[in-house]
Amino acid sequence: MAQFWNSAYSCFTFGRVDLVPTVEEYTALLRCPKVQADKVYSKAAGAPAFVKKLMNITGMSEQWVTARIQQKGDSRCILWVSLKDLIIVHPDTKRKVGVFALSVYGLVMFPKALRHIDEAVTDFFDRLDKRVTLVPAILAETLRSLSACRRTGEVFSESYSSLKEIAAMSRRDGISDENWIVLLRNLQEEDVEWRAPWFVPDEILYQCGSFDWVPLLGIWGTTGYAPLLVLRQYRSRQFIPMTHGLAQSEFAYKEKNYRKKVQEISDAWKQTRRMKRLAVGSMTTPEYKGWLSKRVNDNIPELSLEDVRMIEEYLQVIPSELEIVKRDFEERNAELEKKIEQLEEEKMHLRLDADVQKLEAEKLKKGKRKVEEDLDSLKTDYKKLRMSIRTAGLGKTALKKTLVEGQCEKEMLVARVAELEKALHQHRGRNSDIELRASLSKVEDLKGKVEELEAALQNCELRVDLLESNNEQWKEQLRRS
Repeated sequence: MAQFWNSAYSCFTFGRVDLVPTVEEYTALLRCPKVQADKVYSKAAGAPAFVKKLMNITGMSEQWVTARIQQKGDSRCILWVSLKDLIIVHPDTKRKVGVFALSVYGLVMFPKALRHIDEAVTDFFDRLDKRVTLVPAILAETLRSLSACRRTGEVFSESYSSLKEIAAMSRRDGISDENWIVLLRNLQEEDVEWRAPWFVPDEILYQCGSFDWVPLLGIWGTTGYAPLLVLRQYRSRQFIPMTHGLAQSEFAYKEKNYRKKVQEISDAWKQTRRMKRLAVGSMTTPEYKGWLSKRVNDNIPELSLEDVRMIEEYLQVIPSELEIVKRDFEERNAELEKKIEQLEEEKMHLRLDADVQKLEAEKLKKGKRKVEEDLDSLKTDYKKLRMSIRTAGLGKTALKKTLVEGQCEKEMLVARVAELEKALHQHRGRNSDIELRASLSKVEDLKGKVEELEAALQNCELRVDLLESNNEQWKEQLRRS
C-alpha cells in the first residue's frame, strides 16, 4: 500500500480516487470524547527529564530507572522486559495498570525500536493526564511513516522481521500482487463504497488557524492532511480543495527552529474550523474533474494501454474473500432453508397426527360414554327384571290358589247339580208344577255359574302359561347379561 501513498497531497491515490485516514474516523474508532477533540498534544519545551517521567509513571527509584535506560540509535529507550517484570510484581495496582498502558503505547501504537519503549512515548503518555486527545498524534505518525516508506521504497526495516512474516503469509483471495497493483491503479469512483456504515459525522474539521488544511503534531514530528481533498469519504460533494503548503508540512523535531513551528501549529489548533456535510446532486463538481485530470501525482506512473482493463478481469483470477464468504453464506442459507422446509413439513405431519389422535380420543370418549350409558341401562333393566320376577312369582302363587279354589267350587257345584238332578227325579212325580219350575230355575242358575267358573278357570290357566313363558324369557336375558 505504501507505493500508493501520494506524499505531495498526503493521501492514497488509487487511479482517480483519493483516500486518507481522517481525524473523525480515528476518533470514532478509538471512541475518544468529543469534548477534548481540539486539545492536542505538543512537545513541551521544558518537560521533565526521561528519568523523572519514568519515576512518576512506575513509582520506582531513580537508581532502578537509570539502570534500565538504554541508548538505541539517536534516542533513549527502556527495555520492554523490565516493564513486563515490573507489571508482574508491582504491589500498587494503579501503577501496574499505568506501566501496562505505557507498554501498549510504546510497542503497539508508537513502535520505534523493537522490544523497547522510546523516550518520546513516555513524554506523550505523561501528557495524557492533562486530557489531551491522542488522535492527531496517532494520525500524524501514521502519515509520516507512510511518507518515509514511500521515500525509501521499503516497508519494513531489519528490526521488524515479525511484521515481514505476517505480510508474507498467503491470503485466501489468491490474487497476485501484480494484479492487485494494476487493480488499485485503475480504481474508479463507482468501485468505492463512500462512507463506512458506522461512520456518519455531522461536521468536518477542514482547517486550523491560517492553514488551509489540518496540521498534525506527532511525537517525533509533524505533518498534515487536507480533508477537503476527500470529501467523498464523508458522503459530501467533492470540489477543488486548497492544498497550498501541504507538501512542505512535514518536518521532524530535530530540525532547526522546530519549536517555533510547533508553537504555531499548537496555536492554530485553538482556531479550528468545521463545515456541515453537503450531499446534493453529483458527488463531484465539473471543476474538480478538470482539476483532477490535470493534477500531477508523485506516485502514479503512466499506464500502458494493455494495463487498462476492467477491474472484473483481475478479480476473475480467483474469487475474492468476500465472494467466498458470500458463497459460503448462500450455501449455508440454502441448507438452512431446506432444513426449515423439512421442519415445516414435519411440523405439518405432527399437526395431522395430533388431529387424528384427537379424533380417536374423542371417539374413545364417546364409546366410553356409550358403554357407561349401556351399563347403567343394563343395571336398570336388571333391577326391573328382578322386581318383575318377584312380582311374577307372587302372581303365579295367587293364580294357582285361585285355580285350586275354582276347581273345588266346581266339584262342589257338580256334586250339587247331581244331587239336584237326583232330587228332581225323585220328586218329579210328586212335586207340583211350581216346585218343578223353581227347581228348573235353580238348575239353570247353577249351570250358568258352572259355565262362568269354567271360563274363569280357563282364563287362569292361560295366564299361568303366559307367566311361565315370560319367566323363561327373563331367565334367558339374565344368562346373557
